[in-house]
Amino acid sequence: MPVPAETTPESALDPPRVRKVVFGTSASLVAVFAIFTLAAPGTAEDLIGGAVTWISSWFGWWYFLLATVIVGFVLYVALSKFGAYRLGPEESRPEYSLFTWTSMLFAAGIGIDLMFFSVAEPVAQYLSPPEGGGRTDGAAREAVEWTLFHYGITGWSMYALMGLSLGYFAFRRRLPLAIRSALVPVLGRRAEGRLGDVVDVAAVLGTIFGIATSLGIGIVQLNYGLDVLFGIPQGKAAQIGLILLSVVLGTISAVTGVDRGIRRLSELNVVLSLLLLLWVLVGGSSGFLLNGLVMNTGDYLSGFLGKTMDTMAWSAPAEWLNAWTLFFWAWWIAWAPFVGLFLARISRGRTVREFVLGVLTIPFVFILLWVSIFGNSALAAARRDEGFAQRTYDTPEAGFYSLLQTYPWATFVVGVATLTGLLYYVTSADSGALVMGNFTSRLSHPMQDCGRPVRIFWSVAIGVLTLGMLFAGGEGGSIVTLQNATIIMGLPFSFVLALLMVGLYRSLREESMKLATTRASLHTVLASGRGETRPVSWKQRLARTATFPGLEATERFLTTRARPALESVAAELRSAGTDAEVDLLPGEAGQPGSPRLRVSLLGVPDFVYRICAVPARTPSFAASRAGESGEHHYRSEVYLAEGSQGYHVNGYTAEQLIGDVLDHYEHHLSFVHAAHPAGEPNLEEES
Repeated sequence: MPVPAETTPESALDPPRVRKVVFGTSASLVAVFAIFTLAAPGTAEDLIGGAVTWISSWFGWWYFLLATVIVGFVLYVALSKFGAYRLGPEESRPEYSLFTWTSMLFAAGIGIDLMFFSVAEPVAQYLSPPEGGGRTDGAAREAVEWTLFHYGITGWSMYALMGLSLGYFAFRRRLPLAIRSALVPVLGRRAEGRLGDVVDVAAVLGTIFGIATSLGIGIVQLNYGLDVLFGIPQGKAAQIGLILLSVVLGTISAVTGVDRGIRRLSELNVVLSLLLLLWVLVGGSSGFLLNGLVMNTGDYLSGFLGKTMDTMAWSAPAEWLNAWTLFFWAWWIAWAPFVGLFLARISRGRTVREFVLGVLTIPFVFILLWVSIFGNSALAAARRDEGFAQRTYDTPEAGFYSLLQTYPWATFVVGVATLTGLLYYVTSADSGALVMGNFTSRLSHPMQDCGRPVRIFWSVAIGVLTLGMLFAGGEGGSIVTLQNATIIMGLPFSFVLALLMVGLYRSLREESMKLATTRASLHTVLASGRGETRPVSWKQRLARTATFPGLEATERFLTTRARPALESVAAELRSAGTDAEVDLLPGEAGQPGSPRLRVSLLGVPDFVYRICAVPARTPSFAASRAGESGEHHYRSEVYLAEGSQGYHVNGYTAEQLIGDVLDHYEHHLSFVHAAHPAGEPNLEEES
């Protein structure tokens, strides 16, 4: 999965800094786990298996319930009035075209694990379904439906929730692109303290185990493919070599900055995947596969609600649930921070509705095609050849290659499949190290990336952890151990996902209520402009529309006019007994600092008024008179607690600025009167 490159020059950004507590804690826990599994693999396997049994008994219902609630929540947000909000200021627009954005969503939805499970799971469900007998027409029909269910919109809803939360708070609220930012409505200022560190550590642990699981499955799959092509024996030696390959390539990428090359490889992945898909469709029984595709689509849609909350309480197939549904839900949860960060970074300017519906549908359309065509092809082969069926069930990594060997040009097709899997493996390892580094770093800009040493460290850490989990349990139990470890590490972060829903809903609801109360305070806003002692002339108003200030002019405006105006309001409020203060927040990427007025209101949300210098391209019609600003100028935009208000105050007089502050302050009082009639507690004040 490619990660968007940084578009802001590095020289304009403050250097990234390591979050020492988050980095040290997560790195230590990963190191301890990896050393333990390498030193005592048998004991590690027993302990991991026991922990999974306990989680399945006590928290299996939680995974089912959480997954269902997340699907309902993201659909509600997208289809409600909140769906019109943008991931950024209201005037922002998408940075990528619809085609490019769709392509990146498409690339995010496929990987080497899909190649593995698209054949292995349908055959496994056909031979050993959770309920009823195997090797029947009904078992074959339901086998693909189970695979689609495990790769369907439930998991993508988790990605959508994470990406939506990160994008909303980073681009609309101007908070750091971090998970703790999305928990500010729940934790208040404590999100920047130890509670925030705990959340980030949980995200790091869940993510690294999710990535290690995918890489472990990919290693086993590639090892089998290399054996088929070149006779390289299956075993730990080859697997260690593949892990070293991921570490070396991740290090090269970190040192030389070959992210563009990685993105080109990711695009090649998509092309090769489509060619494999078409080869199987055309080379097999096309009519049967297309009929199966339509049938599988209908089965998935009609059976979705029933399967979503089916904990199988009466039959209680604990071993099946641990190996399939519970594993997949924990795996999706573990990958949510990784993929969510990617989705947020490519979706700035999109509406909430566009984002959610795009994430839920675009990748799943490809997954539906892939799973249905490969799954039905594998089932047809299993029903013809008992040897193929049993071999795939006993050795899942053999299934995909064994299926391809039944088609023309088998050696060439297996080679293409191995190359495709290798590219997915390398890009996942490289992107995983980058995202892990970002999670454990303090970045000055949402599109900035961590330092090279941090990225190299996580590349090595992912490789060592993957190696440790592959060694635990010996030759036969490596994949099972990977699955079990994911279930364990996904549990803590599942509670974070629940809190993300609460925090996002509170923020969206608060913003909606503030918009709804605008009408109630509109008469005050209109009246505020009629009491000026020195009205602004029409010439001054016209001159303001033709002003496109550069950096120096913007700094003078913020220092000599905006901040004194805010201090005048604060002084007057303090004289009336209200706690008010003005401070200067540092700017991002070399931009001027932002003067901020904060009025503390006991028991209700604070009033915050901030003026931020936001760079913007100078319109072509004004380029000839742009002055010092040249091609770019600065908009002194007004930001309240919920984010940008979509307008600037360039050229305002001090009296106009004060009037604008009071307009918003009176509007805020109307809002808190409606939202907190009984003085409901404010978490930020309490913390």
